[in-house]
Amino acid sequence: MRILYVDIDTMRPDHLGCYGYGRNTSPNIDAVAAEGVRFEDYYCSDAPCLPSRAAMMTGRFGIHTGCIGHGGVNAEMCHEGRERGMADFNGRYNLPAVMRRAGMKTVTISSFPDRHGAWWFLGGFDESYNIGKRGLESADEVSPIALDWLKRNKDRSDWFLHVHMWDPHIPYRAPDGFDPFADEELPDPWLTEELLSWQRANKPGSHSAYEVTGYTGVPEPAFPRQPVQVNCVDDFRNIINQYDAGILYADTHLGKILDELRRQGIYDDTAIIISSDHGEDLGEMGTYCEHGEADYITTHIPLIVKWPGCAAGSVSSGFHYNVDLLPTLMELLGDKVQPVRLVRVAGKLNPVTYDGVSFAEHILTGTSGGRDHLVVSQCAHVCQRSVRFEDWIYIRTYHDGYHLTEDEELFNVAEDPHQLHDLAHEHPELCWKGAWMLERWVADNMRSNIQHTCVDPLWSVIHEGGPYHCRGYLYDYCQRLEETGRGDCAEALRKKYPRELEERY
Repeated sequence: MRILYVDIDTMRPDHLGCYGYGRNTSPNIDAVAAEGVRFEDYYCSDAPCLPSRAAMMTGRFGIHTGCIGHGGVNAEMCHEGRERGMADFNGRYNLPAVMRRAGMKTVTISSFPDRHGAWWFLGGFDESYNIGKRGLESADEVSPIALDWLKRNKDRSDWFLHVHMWDPHIPYRAPDGFDPFADEELPDPWLTEELLSWQRANKPGSHSAYEVTGYTGVPEPAFPRQPVQVNCVDDFRNIINQYDAGILYADTHLGKILDELRRQGIYDDTAIIISSDHGEDLGEMGTYCEHGEADYITTHIPLIVKWPGCAAGSVSSGFHYNVDLLPTLMELLGDKVQPVRLVRVAGKLNPVTYDGVSFAEHILTGTSGGRDHLVVSQCAHVCQRSVRFEDWIYIRTYHDGYHLTEDEELFNVAEDPHQLHDLAHEHPELCWKGAWMLERWVADNMRSNIQHTCVDPLWSVIHEGGPYHCRGYLYDYCQRLEETGRGDCAEALRKKYPRELEERY
């Protein structure tokens, strides 16, 4: 069995042709979707980069692994303690370890472990290739390594190859002259000058319209494509053009890899999975070029699966998490995956458990179906948990990352995908429903906590002083707000976070 997992960072499904986008950003991805199954309602359980891949690789929620942030204690997984053997969970039971147990050569081409210090990610991989730029490489530096590996291993019949491209992630890095959409109108010009003016006055924080690159609005000379501020709708259009160019550049180099599979005569029999770690707010929630919330746009990700014998050309709706992928592959591989057991503290042997639920049936049949609702989390830029149910997303904010976000928000994403109209005050009954599902999810997962951690890691992040990406910035940022005519925002933040004003790193 050959499996190619294409991991394109920061890729929104609604900017892909196969998901209905009006620009030709993804011809090669679209071609795979036509031969596979496209999933409409696939979400990362924990955003952004580090927590998302921790969940995907382990098949477990961040509330169980403890890995929910980008810094501090909760940028690491919980210690296994007495249950740990000579190898830990990620060396024996994570996604690549399961693939290896099924007889595959397991390989990753990714600088992700280096960028995030996530060395556990390499557990289960036989080979790893790190370009060494910690995520700043472009697809033209990734595809040659993949092509070389495929050529050197053309006689292998069993492998799992993970290929990671960063191009849609900031800073935008496509080469000079690659501007395929510069002369095209936006397919969905939803941002108005009026809305942008309101955002600039009322939505502060990192990656706001005033500070697209962080808290200072300082440009990076090495990456001239990267916008620094959004002063007008033309600036917004430029951001969309740069983002779409990143997707197309990654797609172009994916095409080179797919052509090599065809040249070797193995394309038809190779399983191909295309997905991402999270989406990207491009003006939604007042945030630009960042994946810093537990909102619909950040947590909704693409999934395309071309599997031998699948229901080719199908579209499957129904809620699934990225933690569901590992159990799904285990079911698809069937008897090739030997059952595994883990020693418990009590001395008993119990089956290894995952939070994920297999959706293999929907890959093979193309039918719809899934979970009743999802709970998604973000604790790197803000501390939020959200409930995705029916046409709605209910967002509960515990720490707003200095964005002056309401504690509760409710959006009808079927009618309002850009989350422009907060309906929390109009539908308190739906907020109650979302809050009830959220509380039940937290209680159930704390009760079944695999690592025996007695503290919800979200509250550990808040106890440390807030999410990593805003921690320690408040004092200087309030001064900047005043200097740029946003004194009302500075006053509101000082009132909301008095204890954090003293933290300056």
